[in-house]
Amino acid sequence: MEKEKKFDLEDRLVEFAVKIATLVESLPTTISARNISGQLIRSGTAPALNYGEAKSAESSNDFIHKMKVALKELRESYISLKILRQINLQNKDVLLDNCLMECNELISIFVRSIQTAERNRKIKKGI
Repeated sequence: MEKEKKFDLEDRLVEFAVKIATLVESLPTTISARNISGQLIRSGTAPALNYGEAKSAESSNDFIHKMKVALKELRESYISLKILRQINLQNKDVLLDNCLMECNELISIFVRSIQTAERNRKIKKGI
């Protein structure tokens, strides 16, 4: 019998960063691909690192801020991936589509997490 895998956002973010790194390493060395690759490797790996910081936040405001930074990086990654999709790189469709789908899902998770944290902060303050 298969063990049900526990959902771990940190693991999922690390896996996303690895997929992004794999994609970036496979891109051609054209000027446009190099430019997008540089942006994408930074924005695509940053959410995992920012989430690690959020887990050690000193306050609810700090947690929300760090989560919002990770969300911004995910949105930047999503745009970079869409640009790469438009460039139409040969033999990269499956990996690109996988990264786009995962990025979109992570964005949704972060939006909901931030909304929940903001709601909880208001409840705690009695607003």
